[in-house]
Amino acid sequence: MLDLERLRALHSVATYGSVSAAADVLHVTTSAVSQQLAKLERETGQKLLERNGRGVRLTDAAELLVAHAERILSLVEQAQADLEAHRGSVVGQLTVASFPTAIRGLMPVALRALRADHPDLRVLLREEDPMRSMPLVLRGDLDMAVVQDWNNEPLPLPEGLCKGVICEDVADVALPAGHELAGRDTIDLKELAGDPWISSSPDSICCDWLLRTLRAVDSEPRIDHQAYEFATQLSLVAAGLGNVILPRLGRCDVPPGVAIVPLSAPLSRRVYAVWREEAARRPAIRAAVTALRAAVPPGCGEEAPARVI
Repeated sequence: MLDLERLRALHSVATYGSVSAAADVLHVTTSAVSQQLAKLERETGQKLLERNGRGVRLTDAAELLVAHAERILSLVEQAQADLEAHRGSVVGQLTVASFPTAIRGLMPVALRALRADHPDLRVLLREEDPMRSMPLVLRGDLDMAVVQDWNNEPLPLPEGLCKGVICEDVADVALPAGHELAGRDTIDLKELAGDPWISSSPDSICCDWLLRTLRAVDSEPRIDHQAYEFATQLSLVAAGLGNVILPRLGRCDVPPGVAIVPLSAPLSRRVYAVWREEAARRPAIRAAVTALRAAVPPGCGEEAPARVI
């Protein structure tokens, strides 16, 4: 009978491209993965890896076995989820990734509630951009990811994942208090054409979205400064260095010298959790989604008046 952990090792090599990468993902040594593969070769009587330059490549026999391993590992996960659902207990370990503002704005409250209500559940949290976290969920490296998209640019959901909406997060414009439009009740993005903007790093989902959003209103973006955290971006706004599109979940403490003005054509992002279809029945998944929804702060999806700080 084929050993499940050896199949997992082969599947990881196929997924991540090398023995060392598989070892990193499985949290074992490279030698341990090599030993598992050597034992699997003896079990099957087939050569599974061949030298390819400095690396290795899978043989035809290995490719055949990997296809079966993927289905087997999926069935094992589904069986574990069904057993948890049958027992009805929120137990075990849940690995979760989230984008930064949701970690700050949702996770502390949600994790505290989960620890109080489900002491036998261990949640492991890490920070990841949605473009990276969803493939990690799909591959089984994570159980769940908290991700985002915008009402003017939905994020495609890969096949094999389920999602549950956590909240709608409305965005406002943060302007320097001395800006000529800082006293307005609302602003149209077109009125800010030519202004300098502050955004996150160029490889992030937020920066890509800002560029496309401004171009959609015939405004070629002028991004003078880049900083990943909204708190840092607001400090730059307060210094008069540019404007920021600011979701309310990421607002944190607004420093003096910043005007927060709603948009006349509202922009909002959807915050939602994603998980694999095989894990959909896990009580831990349902408990985590419930806790995240309960942690949403007031005002995220509501209209708000303009204000100057």
